[in-house]
Amino acid sequence: MNINEAAWRKASRSTVQNDNCVEVAGAPSAVALRDNKDPEGPKLIINKSDFQHFARTLKEL
Repeated sequence: MNINEAAWRKASRSTVQNDNCVEVAGAPSAVALRDNKDPEGPKLIINKSDFQHFARTLKEL
C-alpha cells in the first residue's frame, strides 16, 4: 500500500462539526487508519481480514 497515494475517507456518521473522526483508506489486502485532525501523523496499517473482524466487533457493542 502506497500511503502517499491513499484515498482517505471519513466515517459516514461524521459531521462537519465533529472533528473527532478516524479516516480509512483501503487497498486490496490492507486498510490504513489515521486521525483526521493529524493527517500527516502516524497511520495504522492492518490486513483486511483483521479490519473486517474489528468493524464487526464494534457493531456488536
